[in-house]
Amino acid sequence: MESFLAIGLIIGKLAVVIAILFVLPIPLTWIERKIAGHIQQRLGPMRVGWHGLLQPVADAIKLLTKEDHIPVEADRFLFTLAPIIALVPPFLVFVAIPIGDSVTIFGTEVTLYLADMNVALLYILAVAGIEVYGVIFAGWASNSKYAVLGSLRTCAQMISYEIPMGFSVIGVVMLAHSMSLLDIVESQAGLWNVVTQPLGFFVFFVAGLAEAQRIPFDLPEAEGDLGAGYHTEYSGMRFSFFMISEYLIVVFLSALIVILFFGGWHGIPVIPLPPVVWFLLKLSFFIWVFMWLRFTFPRYRYDQLMSIGWKVLLPLSLANILISGVFMI
Repeated sequence: MESFLAIGLIIGKLAVVIAILFVLPIPLTWIERKIAGHIQQRLGPMRVGWHGLLQPVADAIKLLTKEDHIPVEADRFLFTLAPIIALVPPFLVFVAIPIGDSVTIFGTEVTLYLADMNVALLYILAVAGIEVYGVIFAGWASNSKYAVLGSLRTCAQMISYEIPMGFSVIGVVMLAHSMSLLDIVESQAGLWNVVTQPLGFFVFFVAGLAEAQRIPFDLPEAEGDLGAGYHTEYSGMRFSFFMISEYLIVVFLSALIVILFFGGWHGIPVIPLPPVVWFLLKLSFFIWVFMWLRFTFPRYRYDQLMSIGWKVLLPLSLANILISGVFMI
């Protein structure tokens, strides 16, 4: 009986997580457009619903009822497969991301994560790297110059920034003596890692912007010179898969920043809030930062993008490992 209850609990948590992740991009689009409006001294969406609250729903309906067009010269199989490959990895990484320790619901202790992996950090970095294949297939299968250039830029950008991103978290692993995200959070119960790893946080955050392909690193889908980049030829449901993936990557990177450097669900003792509330507040703040940067900074040139990755972030990430090792002696 207990085994059936445990299986039912896992399936229930999985269903809740999938449902939340599918719905989450809808309010995030409204929030981002409102942030853009206020930064640019305008109101943003105001027509559909109170203060435009139903605008994302209207946009979703419009997108889902659009014609699903496949270019005549496209590789139909890869063209269809690419959005799925781009969408699946952001869902898979949330298997290993905890939002709290555990809570008691109707007398049953429920853990606020799907799996406690002892190599969770390695798993997340590995799975997140699969997403680039969806972008490559989308660019190649579209048989469009804009899409191919966008996918090539994505490949170069991912290679350039995944290396410093991986190196930047080694200092955190050294301090926690574990790659389990639960252990990393518990190691910050007294002092957050951002205090002892400011250089690692800086490298991880900048590399995360590049991984999420957000301004100032949105070269793969630069509207000014590539139309829409690798998803130029996509429409309807397939286009929405790329958009959902993009927003979920922002959420997952924000969650990872909170877990690795800002104490996870550990808050400030003088402000007694539930651990889950602390986590969600920090998560919301970093999602807002990602959106704020989009409407604040200009886009880098491609040569500047490569130089920052190889000449700035990579040496800084290696220096952070060396400094962390020296202070641990």
